[in-house]
Amino acid sequence: MVREFKLLERDEIEEIHSSTLHILEKVGVEVRNENALRLLEENGCEVEGRRVRIPEELARECLKKAPSKIELYSRDGDRSLLIGGDNVVYNPGSAAIYFLDSETGEIRRGTSRDLEKLVRVTDALEHIGAQSTAIVPSDVPDVVADLYRLYIVLRNSDKPIITGAFSKQGLIDMAEMLNAAVGGPEELRRRPRAIFDCCPTSPLMWGDVTAQNVIDLAERGIPAEIIAAPQIGATGPVTIAGSLVQANAEILSGIVIAQLKRAGTPVIYGGSPTLFDMRYATARLGAIESMMTACAEAEVGKYYGLPTHGYLGLSDSKVVDGQCCFESAIGILMAALTGVNVVSGPGMLASENCQSLEKLVIDDELCAMAYRLVEGIDVDEETLALDVIEKVGPGGHYLGERHTMKHFRRERYIPSDVVCRLTLDAWKKAGSKDIITRAKERVEKLLREHQPKPMPEERAQALEEVVNSIFKRYNLQRPEV
Repeated sequence: MVREFKLLERDEIEEIHSSTLHILEKVGVEVRNENALRLLEENGCEVEGRRVRIPEELARECLKKAPSKIELYSRDGDRSLLIGGDNVVYNPGSAAIYFLDSETGEIRRGTSRDLEKLVRVTDALEHIGAQSTAIVPSDVPDVVADLYRLYIVLRNSDKPIITGAFSKQGLIDMAEMLNAAVGGPEELRRRPRAIFDCCPTSPLMWGDVTAQNVIDLAERGIPAEIIAAPQIGATGPVTIAGSLVQANAEILSGIVIAQLKRAGTPVIYGGSPTLFDMRYATARLGAIESMMTACAEAEVGKYYGLPTHGYLGLSDSKVVDGQCCFESAIGILMAALTGVNVVSGPGMLASENCQSLEKLVIDDELCAMAYRLVEGIDVDEETLALDVIEKVGPGGHYLGERHTMKHFRRERYIPSDVVCRLTLDAWKKAGSKDIITRAKERVEKLLREHQPKPMPEERAQALEEVVNSIFKRYNLQRPEV
């Protein structure tokens, strides 16, 4: 297996670690949640107003309590993904506001129907291993937009889920929905079906909602993905090393809160760093420095023995074009070579703001190639093929050999028709289609032919009752999807 890519030496990670502990103890973090402030103060932190200084020893102790891996289960609990080690799981990133309309080419606000399509396509794609609540539907009131995304995913796919809440009550409601969908809170605690993103605010702040989300997730045993998102040069130091220290302090402070609430609660060391472009005053995730920082953050997380996450495989481009493909390919490959456990971003354009079905199916091919890359090259008596080389000899061919039939599927990845491998003449006869046209055709085929696994009727009914009660509480009419 190929795992040679790294950005940081161990002694450099240790420098980042020691610098982080210094920041936590001497500078501290601002916490805007009373429950978190009380929890931290009761466990030996120095609390002055909202500023919390975390003792070095407490941070070390909490890091030791967090598990090194998580088994994340499918909706029906019949299969799981390992989140940890060097295992890599790709998923569309969460919470995009916009959608690239396949018919008009227009970037517009996303809807529930758009999200349903994206979930169904993701369900059909072999190399996108997890779902995400990828679009904030504009046709749903804000107060229930976070949980309605989860509802659409649960009804249209059996894959594990990466999600997040927009409010304190939103997380409670989403947990109740998951309980209904899987058979109760104990089943959800024993076999988690979803990971929830919790994002500190750079620099060095925890908001009221996100800090409470961390506490409520820990109480329920639901994995929290703590995602630091410094803008390098704006809300983080202009040096990558400095932003790594700050991001690490933000993540570790969240881990401390989680472990103080419930020791052993599952957490994922996450990152969504962006490069602040001084020319245009924009935050760019497609920049190579953003990708480097995300992968370096994952290396720090691995140093702690934690599962890791990174926003990689997305693009700053506003259309599916050359920039889109090269930025996404670099990020997807770097994530695979680093062994980032949860990779969010395939399908995303305009940084984290837009989803595209065409980009998603192209990125699925990139993910497949990345998986093939890290498998490496097997060298043994069978693969060296001395016997068959001697048999074929000079001037022969290997097409009819048993050795070829035995190994060709295992040795190579065979892409879908999104990737063109025709001759020039054959390509012209087939209509001279570019990759966008081929991707659109694949999207249409998947939406037409793929049937997601239906939810068991009893649990589907339980989920409907929970969602109906939430909409009734807010006196809202449910949209039709």
